[in-house]
Parts: sequence; C-alpha cells; structure tokens
Amino acid sequence: MSTAPDKPALSRSLFVFSIFYGGMVTIAGVLGAKQVALGWGLAVEAGIFPFLILVALSSTVAELHGKDAANKLLRYGFIPLIAAILLSFLIIRLPTDAGMFEPAKEAFPIILGQSWRMMAAGIVAYGVSVTLNIWIFSKLSAATGRFPALRGFIAAALSQIVDTLIFITVSFYGVRPIADLMLGQMIAKVVLSAVLVPVVILVCVAIGRRLDRA
Repeated sequence: MSTAPDKPALSRSLFVFSIFYGGMVTIAGVLGAKQVALGWGLAVEAGIFPFLILVALSSTVAELHGKDAANKLLRYGFIPLIAAILLSFLIIRLPTDAGMFEPAKEAFPIILGQSWRMMAAGIVAYGVSVTLNIWIFSKLSAATGRFPALRGFIAAALSQIVDTLIFITVSFYGVRPIADLMLGQMIAKVVLSAVLVPVVILVCVAIGRRLDRA
C-alpha cells in the first residue's frame, strides 16, 4: 500500500484549458508574420487572433477557478513561449537541406526569424497585458459578479491598448514612425475584442462547467 500523500485533483476544465492555452501561446508568434486586412483601412497582425483567445481563456479561468489560478496559467505560459522562441532560433541556424522546396527555403527564416526586439516585445507585452486583463476582469467580477462576456470585453479592450503601446514601442521605436501604426492597431484590437472575446468566454465557460460536472 502506498504511503504517498494524496495529491489535489486538477479539474478537467483547468487541465483542458491549460493545454489549449499553451498551444495558443506558441502559435501566436508564427501567425504574427501575416497582416490581415479588416476593412475600413484597418489591418492587424494575425497573431492577435490566438492572443485574444489567450486573453479570453485567462478570463474564463478567472471566472471558473479564481484569479490566482488564472495568474498561475499566465506564468506557466512563459515556458512554451520562451521555449518556442529558443527552438525557432536554433532551427533557423541549422543547415538547410539542399533539396528543400525553394519557396519554402526562402520563406521559412522570414516567417520565423523575427528580430530580437520583436521577440522581447512579445514576451513583455504578453506578461503585462494578460496580467492586466486578469486584474481588470477580477475587479469587475468582484463589483458585479455578473455578465462575464461584458467584463471580458472591457478587460480585453483595455489590456490590448496597453499591449499595443508596449509591443509597437519596443519593436519599432527609433526605426519607423509609430504613432499612426499604434493608433490603427489599437482600434483594430478593440474591434476584435468586441467581436471575438465575449463569444469565446461564453463558449469556454459553458464547456468548462460541463467538463467539471462530468
């Protein structure tokens, strides 16, 4: 008979959301190589889509499991994020097979070979903006206790404004004019926060509650 102490059980929803969260952290950097036209003169880098899912997941975890659990998920998210950056850095520098498909051979380092400033900007912006999102969402939850989708949108919109300020400044300050770029990115991210985040939160909260009842 084992004498090891029982370990606390991890809820099904937190387990599933943690796996999903790690995947979104890593794919955000890859998808960021494409610029998406939203119309009305607005454009945004495609990494914002998985990043907003991250923001919605952090709000979902805060709603279901509390602020501390959401902050732990945020901190653990640095592990796959930094590991993906280091692995990409290594793979780009390994010798390329001479028989590799030519367009892919040229495109691969362009897509994954971001500058050190952009990589640093991504890490800092991730940590600050998601922390802010969790804090705002939790404060609104304590004040109202209702309408998680609305709270999630407010928290996401405000945190994405801060995210843009950090990412654009660290990435491009002194390299190119950033005021117009920053304004356009802020507007686009707030619009996407309004469209995407409430839906993801409602769906994930419903899925999480069903998983935990199972």
